[in-house]
Amino acid sequence: MLYILIGYLFVFGLILGSFFNVVGLRLPKGQSIIKPRSACPHCQKQLTVRELIPFFSYIFQGGSCRNCGKAISPVYPSVELATGVLFGAAPLVSSSLEEAIIYVTLVSLMMVITVSDMAYMIIPDKILLFFGGLFVLERAIYPLTPWWDSIAGGMIGVGLLLLIAILSRGGMGGGDIKLFGVIGLALGMKAILLSFFFSTVMGVIVGLIGLFIGRVKRGKPMPFGPSIAIGTIVYFIYGQKILDWYFYNVIL
Repeated sequence: MLYILIGYLFVFGLILGSFFNVVGLRLPKGQSIIKPRSACPHCQKQLTVRELIPFFSYIFQGGSCRNCGKAISPVYPSVELATGVLFGAAPLVSSSLEEAIIYVTLVSLMMVITVSDMAYMIIPDKILLFFGGLFVLERAIYPLTPWWDSIAGGMIGVGLLLLIAILSRGGMGGGDIKLFGVIGLALGMKAILLSFFFSTVMGVIVGLIGLFIGRVKRGKPMPFGPSIAIGTIVYFIYGQKILDWYFYNVIL
C-alpha cells in the first residue's frame, strides 16, 4: 500500500512539476498561466499531447524540439522530476498527515520560486501571497506548539533577512526577504534559523561550483532562490538528524 501511494504521489508530482514550470515562467511576465497552450521557446510551435508528458517527453525527444530540432532547457524536466521525487517521498519524510501537507505545500513553493528566480532573478509577490495564505490556513488548522510559533517564525524570517540586506547594502533581494517570512510561517522560529543556515551553506556551494565551471562571474549577482529551496527542503528532511548528530558527536 505504501509503494502504491508513493507511486501515485510521484506521478502527481510530475504533473504538478510541469505546471510549476509554467507558473514560474509566465507569472513574472504578467502572462496567463492557463492560455495559450505551452509552445517551443524557439519556434513557438504549440506542443502536442505527446510532447507534454512530464519528464518523459524530454527523454523520448532527446532533449530537443520535434519541430525545429533545437535543444530544450534541462530545467523543465529537472523541475518535473524533482517535484515527482519529492512528492513521492512525502510518506517517508513526514511523521503525520499534517506534516505531509505542510511538506508538499513547501515543496510546491520551492519549485515555483526556483524556476522564476533562475529565469528572471525575481520571486513574484503573487506567488508569495498565495502560498503565504495557504500556510496561514494550514497552520490555523494544524497549529505549531505553541500556536504563536508560526507568527514568530514569519517575523524572524523577515527581520533576519532585512537586517542582512541593510548591513550588506542591498546584498539580499526583497523577494528573498519575503520568501523567508513565508517559510517562517510554515516552519516556525527555530526552523527558520536552521533553514537560513542550510540555505546559506547551499548558496556558498552553488556559487563555488558556478565559479569553477564558469557559469558564475565574480561580482555578478546570482539567484539565491534555488539555494533557499534546496536548503529548506534539506532542513525539513534531514535537519533534526543533522542536529542530533552534531550535538552528540561535537558538543558532547
